[in-house]
Amino acid sequence: MKASLIKLFNRDLEKLKTELQLYSDEANIWKLDKNISNSGGNLVLHIIGNLNHFIGANLGNTGYVRQRELEFSQKNISVEEICNQVDETKNIVTSTLDSLTQQDFQNEYRRNPFEDFMTTEYFLLHLKSHLAYHLGQINYHRRLIE
Repeated sequence: MKASLIKLFNRDLEKLKTELQLYSDEANIWKLDKNISNSGGNLVLHIIGNLNHFIGANLGNTGYVRQRELEFSQKNISVEEICNQVDETKNIVTSTLDSLTQQDFQNEYRRNPFEDFMTTEYFLLHLKSHLAYHLGQINYHRRLIE
């Protein structure tokens, strides 16, 4: 499970950078259209914050402090800088997952005390699905805006 999760997270984080680099005009990553409330750039910042929080800070004890509101309000960060942040996130995800034991994957994971029981493995699969969902939104955003 560990090797598969690392491979899948790395694959999709690389695809995230590719999507950013496919925009023909860097300014387009921040544009909105009609009923779309999140730009491609803000969705990437959200993915970075989400993975750094739930994997880096919660499982890897990196000390990362999430500022979720900034994920959706920051603008005009260069593609190069965002790609660097994606690379840093990829390194944190890889090193954190690599450090987990088989028992760690079976441990209980709760984001809040009112949730049903889930294992860390289950929550990691959820995070991977969340990444894929937003990756698809970014692809759609790029094709819609351009």
